[in-house]
Amino acid sequence: MPDTTYQNIISKTEFTPPENWLQIKTIDMHTGGEPLRVIIDGFPELKGNSVLEYRRYCKENHDDLRTALMFEPRGHADMYGCILLPPNDSEGDFGIMFLHNEGYSTMCGHAIIAISTLAIEMNWIAVKEGGNILKIDAPCGRITSFANVKDGKVTGVRFHCVPSFVVGLDKTVEVEGLGEINYDLAYGGAFYAYVDMGKNNFDFDLSPDSYRQIIATGADIKNAVMNVDKDILHPFENDLSFLYGTIFVDNEKQASGNDSRNVCVFAEGEVDRSPTGSGVSGRMAIHKARKEIDYNETMTIESITGYAFKCSIVSEEDYGPFKAVIPEVEGTAHITGIQTFVIDPNDPMKDGFILR
Repeated sequence: MPDTTYQNIISKTEFTPPENWLQIKTIDMHTGGEPLRVIIDGFPELKGNSVLEYRRYCKENHDDLRTALMFEPRGHADMYGCILLPPNDSEGDFGIMFLHNEGYSTMCGHAIIAISTLAIEMNWIAVKEGGNILKIDAPCGRITSFANVKDGKVTGVRFHCVPSFVVGLDKTVEVEGLGEINYDLAYGGAFYAYVDMGKNNFDFDLSPDSYRQIIATGADIKNAVMNVDKDILHPFENDLSFLYGTIFVDNEKQASGNDSRNVCVFAEGEVDRSPTGSGVSGRMAIHKARKEIDYNETMTIESITGYAFKCSIVSEEDYGPFKAVIPEVEGTAHITGIQTFVIDPNDPMKDGFILR
């Protein structure tokens, strides 16, 4: 039988990039629908002695690769990723740095759940049946995660976040087109303005149908709060002293049976598909301050996709001038793909772009 184009197609499936093309390998995952692109090989070596130093170095020297991997055509406006790093000290297992459409976040709970799952699947640690502990150094500090394994598979991950605290309850800000908005300011590895739907008069709900309104309103509130609130200060690290996003909170019992729903708008208008691990950590501090949750109690908080995290408080401690809580957040993650991205130095769009 003579050769045909189709026979060539089915027999020649390997592409070998030229030597001057950069190749970056990733494993893609999701937690509650929120993506995580785990960069495992090909990224240039980052210099530093801590996760925060690696983060600064990457921002100053390789930000074009962040945009190449997060933006179109390889990603999209709501893509999220991470780079794995050495731990800050010998007590840690590894470090992690988070990437998104705006830059580099300080904490990400959905990524902690996903990367803990991947650590088991890849046998990066000595896996055992039952509980497996990982000590992960994020920009905000050390996160301890607990991956439960049954018959060799991860059935769930819970993590203890960094000390999470309330900066102020029932603050107000004037937002053009919205009037006076009531919000709480709290930290759960990142600072958020928490906006209770029941205390503010919005003409939208927290369903996917309101997606664009949620983004626009969340961005307007974030910008207004950043312009006037001088309390967005981390007690120990200036690099953490910025407002990461707006979280809309519906504290009513949901039709699903979950206790609450929140939708987080962060970075440049990204909407978290998960309930936001750092966000619900800050919420645990708020609910504890309002005496709405105590030890041995749990709260299930769902996202815009309906996926829920199980949240609780494990302890309290003094943290600078704040009375902080250590939250526990539990969820599951899944692998969605394995990629090798190539970057052609002659591609005029090699650094990526975003259209909304």
